[in-house]
Amino acid sequence: MNPAIPVSNTGEAAASGGFLRLIPRLTPGILLLAALGYAGKFTEQSIAAYGKAHHMALPNIEYVLWAIIFGLLVSNTIGVPAAFRPGVDTYEFWLKLGIVFQGVRFLLGDVLKLGGLSLGFVAIELAVLIALMTWLGRRFGLPPKMTGLLAIGSSIWGVSAIIAAKGAIEAEDEDASYAMAAILALGAFSLFAFPAIGHGLGMSDHAFGLWAGLAVDNTAEATAAGGLYSDAAQQFAVLAKTTRNATIGFVVLAYALYWASKSQAKAIANKGAFLWQKFPKFVLGFLLISLLATVGAFSKTQATDLANLSR
Repeated sequence: MNPAIPVSNTGEAAASGGFLRLIPRLTPGILLLAALGYAGKFTEQSIAAYGKAHHMALPNIEYVLWAIIFGLLVSNTIGVPAAFRPGVDTYEFWLKLGIVFQGVRFLLGDVLKLGGLSLGFVAIELAVLIALMTWLGRRFGLPPKMTGLLAIGSSIWGVSAIIAAKGAIEAEDEDASYAMAAILALGAFSLFAFPAIGHGLGMSDHAFGLWAGLAVDNTAEATAAGGLYSDAAQQFAVLAKTTRNATIGFVVLAYALYWASKSQAKAIANKGAFLWQKFPKFVLGFLLISLLATVGAFSKTQATDLANLSR
């Protein structure tokens, strides 16, 4: 199966031409990306509205997966015409920009609200899941970078973490697509399984919220699973999940440095310069925006606008 969207490097074109001359070439492909993204969002919202109107508990399949499916349909049927490819190839820039803006949602002060014991559980969850997913990937013979994406996605932030890590470790599009599909499928399953298990075990709101925030991969599903249990459980789930999400910069950086040093270590004279070249600099943007939001540099309206823009 072909990747959802063909990828090539437009950096040289941007350097050799001029930005203004590139705009007509980039516009068709960027509009195609926007159309696929909004089609995914429309599909997600339509299914949710139908379920609510008919009092049905339908799975919350995020718009990212729908957009991937629509991209696969385009790529494997009519294909991407040559006129659209320069704009389509800018997709990674928009993804990284979205990750940077998502930093506004993570305030360092919120992390401390969980308490010492819960923070310890978050650290244990990260270590155990990364180790477990790495072992499972090797056990089943998965490509190493796909294994890394699954480990990052399951331990931190689901789809957003996979998107951030893909560019940092230079993973293939297909590896990222399969990893995202797996994470989203598990997230949809958790909406049904977690509340049922929690009620069956008689878990408290605090215990269930912490469990959902630590175990459910995507923020939307973790929030929804907590909300299906109780309002209090939802608050704890959001706090635990936010704390996991806040580690994205450090974990992605560690993976990026590992792959950068491993892939070309023998051919590099100045390893420090090479690592800086490979360093996912958008992670710095994420941390900077998070720090600015923590110290109150943005008004409530500005923070909301940035959070919405990141999507």
